[in-house]
Amino acid sequence: MWKIAVGFAVFAAIALFVIFQAGDKVDMSGEKHGTEAIAPTSGASDAKH
Repeated sequence: MWKIAVGFAVFAAIALFVIFQAGDKVDMSGEKHGTEAIAPTSGASDAKH
């Protein structure tokens, strides 16, 4: 039982470390669908025609 508690504490410490190191650069909004998911390139539509 104590191994589970130690494992949880280690996992939580690593997760907090990663979150604090990334700062505000982490996108926590989940999966993207629609127009915000696809970033169009400037010449991609012209090359297909």
